[in-house]
Amino acid sequence: MKFFPQVQLGCLILLIPLCFAFSARAQAISKSDLDAARAALELRILESTADAVIAQREAEARQATREAERAALLAQLPPALSRPLEGKLDTRQFGAAGLVRAFDLARALATDVCAALPQDARSAVYDPATSAGILAARSVNDALMRLADELARRNKEMQLYIDARTPPGALSGTLAVALTVVPGVLRASADTASLFKTDVTASSIAYGEGARSLFVSALAETCPQRIAGLGGGYLGELDAAQHERLLGKLRSLANHRADYANRIAMLQKLADGAKGDEKRDMAAVAGAAGAVLKAVDAFIESLRAGETGDKSPLTNAARYLGYAQRTEGAPVLDFDLRLEGMSIVKDKLFSGQKLRLSAIALLWYRLHAPDGSLRQARTVRRMAEPVEVELRGEAVTGGFWEGR
Repeated sequence: MKFFPQVQLGCLILLIPLCFAFSARAQAISKSDLDAARAALELRILESTADAVIAQREAEARQATREAERAALLAQLPPALSRPLEGKLDTRQFGAAGLVRAFDLARALATDVCAALPQDARSAVYDPATSAGILAARSVNDALMRLADELARRNKEMQLYIDARTPPGALSGTLAVALTVVPGVLRASADTASLFKTDVTASSIAYGEGARSLFVSALAETCPQRIAGLGGGYLGELDAAQHERLLGKLRSLANHRADYANRIAMLQKLADGAKGDEKRDMAAVAGAAGAVLKAVDAFIESLRAGETGDKSPLTNAARYLGYAQRTEGAPVLDFDLRLEGMSIVKDKLFSGQKLRLSAIALLWYRLHAPDGSLRQARTVRRMAEPVEVELRGEAVTGGFWEGR
């Protein structure tokens, strides 16, 4: 009986280690299972993330493909803002191309105008600037002659006044009147000569750029035998004969000026020796004569006879006088022209761009006799028939890219 409790105690002692062994075993199995489960979960997460990334990249690739296809389709369509299949009319493109038709229209009008010109005479084209230049040149020529004659007359009167040595009462009135006339003539002549110092420009309605010059050149090309002068532009080289005539008149004026200056000096000497009222009268006459002399000097200096080219009014006057002599007695053609080119670009969705060119011209012209009377007048309007231009053209070869 005493032995049995001991056996029970020993059994208990043996069971305690076994229980600890089984508990450790159970703990070891649960941890490994947990690690395996955790690893499996992480793998599934990585797989799902990779699938999402791949799906996103495939979606981006499909979007990029669709955008590229849309851009390729738009590149094949015409650059129009109109709705499909309607097309549009646009005149803002190829603006300079319409000038080609305007050029042809100007040449056709020149043929009609040439047919209306007189057969028995050559006509001159009217140009406002050239007409003003001719008028100024003739005024300079007349001023030279008038001043020379005036100084010649004044020299005679001054010499009579000096020779007489009498009180100025007998001649003072006549002399004073003469002295007041000359400065006015000189000022008018100086104002006329100043026309050559600035450009003379005719203001008119805005034509197309170069339309007038184009039409005048077309006239000269179509009927050169009927045109005596084109008005503007080149007026020829310096006319030696006209220039020599002007220089001769200028030398004559300079000689009269020198004689007048000598007589003024003589009068001043007489005034120095005189006394009282006679001295004052002589001094007044000498002072008035000196004012005339300064005005003559200013006019001679304004002509710039020693210079050449466009800066010299005397040279310009000779050139315009030469042109006036060549066109003397010729009928005058005066015209006004509005010339415009027009380009029409038609865009369609499937056929692309088509370019058509046209032009309009509004012309009036008048033909005057040399005395200004009207011979004939006419108004013309024209519109060129549109022509279509192939925009595709021909493919260029290698020589185009290699050419220099």
